[in-house]
Amino acid sequence: MSRFNHYNHITTRGYIYRTLAIVVAAVALVFFMPSGRQMNLDFKKGSPWNYGTVIAKENFAILKPEEVLKAEQDSLMQLYRPIFELDAEKRNAQVEAFQEHFDKELHKTTPAAYREYIVKKLHYIYHTGILSSDDYNRLRSENLKEIMVSVQNMGNTLSVADVFTPRTAYEYLVSTNDSTHFQRSILQHCNLSNFVEPNLTYDEARSRSQLENIEKQLVHYSGEVLAGEKIIEQGEIVTDEKYNILRSMQAHMEEHKQSAAQRYSQLGGQLLYTLILLTCLVVFFNQFRSDYLQRTRTCLLIALMTLVFPFITYTVTKNSFFSVYLIPYCLTPIFLRVFLDSRTAFICHVISILLCAIVVNPALEFIVVQLVAGLVAIYGLRQLSERSELFRAVLLVTAASLLCHLCFELIRMNVVSSAAENYDYGTYIYIAMNGFLLLVSYLLLIPFERLFKFTSSVTLVELSNTNNEVLRRLSEEAPGTFQHSLQVANLAAEVANSLGAKSQLVRTGALYHDIGKLEAPVFYTENQNGKNPHDNLSYVKSAQIIISHIKNGLQLAEKYQLPDVIRQFIATHHCTSKAKYFYVKYKNENPLLEIDENFFTYPGPNPTTIEQAILMMADSVEAASRSLPEYTEESIGALVDRIIDSQVSEGYFEHCPITFQDIATAKQVLRRKLMTIYHTRISYPELNKD
Repeated sequence: MSRFNHYNHITTRGYIYRTLAIVVAAVALVFFMPSGRQMNLDFKKGSPWNYGTVIAKENFAILKPEEVLKAEQDSLMQLYRPIFELDAEKRNAQVEAFQEHFDKELHKTTPAAYREYIVKKLHYIYHTGILSSDDYNRLRSENLKEIMVSVQNMGNTLSVADVFTPRTAYEYLVSTNDSTHFQRSILQHCNLSNFVEPNLTYDEARSRSQLENIEKQLVHYSGEVLAGEKIIEQGEIVTDEKYNILRSMQAHMEEHKQSAAQRYSQLGGQLLYTLILLTCLVVFFNQFRSDYLQRTRTCLLIALMTLVFPFITYTVTKNSFFSVYLIPYCLTPIFLRVFLDSRTAFICHVISILLCAIVVNPALEFIVVQLVAGLVAIYGLRQLSERSELFRAVLLVTAASLLCHLCFELIRMNVVSSAAENYDYGTYIYIAMNGFLLLVSYLLLIPFERLFKFTSSVTLVELSNTNNEVLRRLSEEAPGTFQHSLQVANLAAEVANSLGAKSQLVRTGALYHDIGKLEAPVFYTENQNGKNPHDNLSYVKSAQIIISHIKNGLQLAEKYQLPDVIRQFIATHHCTSKAKYFYVKYKNENPLLEIDENFFTYPGPNPTTIEQAILMMADSVEAASRSLPEYTEESIGALVDRIIDSQVSEGYFEHCPITFQDIATAKQVLRRKLMTIYHTRISYPELNKD
């Protein structure tokens, strides 16, 4: 009997489904990967080049440094003069309109000298030019000092400060330097604002043409790199010149699209990479944890925790939202360690990080930091018994990540005196924030337990508290059953530890496996005190009452919202065996009658996990050991062998991943523990009165 013989038998349909799942997941990952000729390399001036030697694959121009280009552009912009067309006709029209208004309305109240005085000023402001307020504000915001005024194709440069706006033109009209002959109050009553209107119109086409001619004079490049030319080697310091060349190569690659052949080649490489990693993951489960592949919820949890972070990473790197070090990758090992096991948590974390690393730079640093953090997370949760231990694990993960990043920073340092300047403080901040986000795992444990119907070690420890209502009821209303459950829990946990099974799970299951006896505790011998109510019942009725504690237990488990994994212990601890005492009694007294064995058979099902098998063995052995007339090594050993060999021969473990070696080990542990429990005490001598 092989530990996984039941699960290792994979049908052709199973292989097809698994292959299809790998292909679909790989295609989905490649679809979300950043595409095109993106060069996501992280490099800084004054730091070592962390990648391999870079050789130019094609010619490309070297861009001028941004600060140099900006200075040249500012210098050329000094030559730019926006062109405005001056409307000479508007001056004549407004002057004539004012003269007409003065002759009809103002001459009665305004001295005649004012007429010529205002006309002279109108000629001046319209000859100089009036800009609209919007145009004037735009020129000021663009820091333009001069404009070109065009009159009948004749250009004249004019300072922006000298040009009028409607407001300054009106102020000029109502102002006076000769207060003896002209008064401001009289000028203000002449409604001069009605005769002020912009006469300079922005010539967008000619201005744009002038700007384009100036921009054509701007040279963006300072040289050229030829195909095959070596640009930089690994470990070489990124100088200003090298930085500028690398930046130019990056811009060139982003500007020039890939050909169809190049794109297909890239897609093929990405697809093959993801297929290899996902295949390795499935092969691992086929080889070591094939039982997980038989459970839909387990497969969904593994797929979610392995693939969700690659999808997030691809989206982040494609759109440059923030640093990947802010993403809480260690949620994968934390959740899988809590709900499954350490080995599964680590292999899934490794695959997830390798899938992410294909788009992260520098990849080596990212892989090392995340793998170390994952290992620390798994180690920190090895004895998870309280939710508060998650906080300690998060602190350890954050400290390990910061330390690993510091190691790479120190390796990259090239000048001790400028080390502080070269530190990447932003990444340290992101890692610290990542630790805060990891605390989300504390809040997500319960929703994940409900969604995927898993039970964490923390929940099992909490359920093991005998102050819980149902266990407290069991200790008060059925004390014999409660003591039996405690003994079974200790025996089963010891066996589980010896077999490498989940001891906390089987211990908790043992505490609850007989809670159905609460409905009628007096009908079970461990709770009786002299009188036996079965004496007045038929064997069939008694058997039905005894068997009913399975159904009653499941109903109580639903009432108290116990996890499914605990309910399975209640259902399987007697599997499909018989209530043998009443069955044998009935057969002996009615040898000729045909018997319906269903009346004496537990509903089952048989155990499907090694923990359920352990509980079944421990329960049967502990209950039977109470009836031994004497407790010797031989009697206890014979009892253990007889009961467990009978369970094996009845086929109760056929659908359970337990080996003959496991069963032999379980026997040894049960013998040793029962001998310890029922050890013979020496009789103390009495003092002789003489």
